[in-house]
Amino acid sequence: MDNADWQRLINQLRRGDCTPFLGAGACLTLPTGSELSEEFATRYGYPFTDGHNLARVMQYAESVVKDPVDLKEEVCRRLRSCRRPPPGDPADPHALLAGFPMRTFLTTNYDDFLLRALRATGKEPYSAISPWDRDPTGALVVPEPTPDKPLVYHLHGAWTRPSSLVLTEHDYLTYLVNLVDTAASEAWRLIPMPVLRAMTSQPLLFIGYSLQDWTFRVLFHGLARNIPRSNKRRHVSVQLMPRISDLAGDAEAKARQYLTHYLNGWNISIYLGTASDFCDELRRRMG
Repeated sequence: MDNADWQRLINQLRRGDCTPFLGAGACLTLPTGSELSEEFATRYGYPFTDGHNLARVMQYAESVVKDPVDLKEEVCRRLRSCRRPPPGDPADPHALLAGFPMRTFLTTNYDDFLLRALRATGKEPYSAISPWDRDPTGALVVPEPTPDKPLVYHLHGAWTRPSSLVLTEHDYLTYLVNLVDTAASEAWRLIPMPVLRAMTSQPLLFIGYSLQDWTFRVLFHGLARNIPRSNKRRHVSVQLMPRISDLAGDAEAKARQYLTHYLNGWNISIYLGTASDFCDELRRRMG
């Protein structure tokens, strides 16, 4: 991101002309997907070498538990046992974003951290969960969000309803079929109109995703396909540097060049760093 990117983002945040899109990296007090995957791989004796792959590990764990909802209940208990971000923590993206007058917040996380941060500012947020696991026979109706009564939309389920979690490989395949890979007339029925409008008419601020995260790539490609060319805005993504090879001395420089080139093709400006680093820099630039 250059100075122009920062100033544009600051202006958009101040007037609420932005839609935050939060992933796992935005939750500073919860285990990462890889950490949770390794934990459950050990717990259930996962026999393969890719113990860092959460969806595959959970698919195996489900075969042991023999009840997907019981497994999701167990995952929710594990995540709820973690400490919550301290109220007003300047390093917490939820606390930072809650202070801006935005109407709609999107997340693929299961937690309620964003809801709590919004309530701490005196707002009355409304939470809704994508009905990805149901027959898409009708639209999900939610109230029209406002800056004082914003909408928090959980695309991958929420720990308040464990059965709603997108967790296993089977869940992800079902999700992709219902929300992305089906015909637009079917897929968009599962997304309320206020959410669709926030996705397609405002610039998106991705926090907590990686370029190597298929959730990020599939969601963005699915969204971009439905945005009219005249409405295309410049987005921002806070990205962690992926693991790089030790074989080349200039591997990090090449990785940065590749990430910049790849995301620029999607009309995305990137900030390479942690969510906490991004919050610090944004607060500093806003004075």
